Amino acid sequence: MRTSSAPAAHVPAAFFGIVLGLGGLANSWRAAHAVWRLPAVYGEVLFACAALVWALLTMLYARKWIVAPDQAREEADHPVQCCFIGLAGVATLLIAQGALPYSRALAVLLFLVGATFALSFGLWRTGLLWHGGREPGTSTPILYLPIVAAGFVGGTTAAALGWADWGQLAFGAAFFSWLAIESVLLHRLYTGPIMAPPLRPALGIQLAPPAVGAVCYNAIGGTSDLAVHALLGYALLQALLLVRLAPWIVEQPFAASYWAFSFGATALAGAAVRLSQAQASAAIAAIAPVLFVGANLLVAGIALGTLYLLARGRLPPPVEQAVPR
Repeated sequence: MRTSSAPAAHVPAAFFGIVLGLGGLANSWRAAHAVWRLPAVYGEVLFACAALVWALLTMLYARKWIVAPDQAREEADHPVQCCFIGLAGVATLLIAQGALPYSRALAVLLFLVGATFALSFGLWRTGLLWHGGREPGTSTPILYLPIVAAGFVGGTTAAALGWADWGQLAFGAAFFSWLAIESVLLHRLYTGPIMAPPLRPALGIQLAPPAVGAVCYNAIGGTSDLAVHALLGYALLQALLLVRLAPWIVEQPFAASYWAFSFGATALAGAAVRLSQAQASAAIAAIAPVLFVGANLLVAGIALGTLYLLARGRLPPPVEQAVPR
């Protein structure tokens, strides 16, 4: 890959995953405040941190297209890194959720910007994927980001703004895309080449679709019934599988790519906390506190590790993956 001396050239789109982790944990704290009456300030401080990181990354990534357009285009054409660009729209939708209690006008503006970007990028990238010709080794859970993540987060945000019918449409788009992509990914994992260590943290994204889907389902009017319990059950299975695979995944030294675990974990915790109140379910009530504590510890650990890398000047973009193009 060509390199650039411009600092902005070293800001990858994947860093928007930090916003998802912080914003997801903020939503979990808002749920914990509503259900368990935990202090509201923690959730609001987390959303403020997420907004600051989002604003900084948005400026730096936009500047990348100005000062290092070749490297930006190369990232957009990369078979793995390309899909992370969709996180810019997803992060904007999440920040809209954070802004809503303070300014509906700002939240609506952020929603429109985020949804427009996410839909445009999702259609563009998915259209390219439908051309075919991908090497099996380049298929990872990152493929969920352009459509599935955008649809579920967009649906949740639309419902929060009072547009549940639009949220239901977004849920449908995300849900059926998730099922289709899931079959492709499982076939690759079962029959394809062993995943290279730098790619393994991306498996953390595997937890996100059922967990974020449960949040969206609940937000658009879904009741605490079999469907949402099934989504949470599948999310729990993914979480347990990731715990089982942890020794294999951490063969890749810690990097910012480990934020891939954060959004699914925080969404799972937030959904469980809210559902523990919505229905007198002994199972949900029992696991919600465990998931909430676990999500906080996970995000705190990843954040501290990221700050350590930043302080040591060792926070470059994710290493270029040695995968076929």
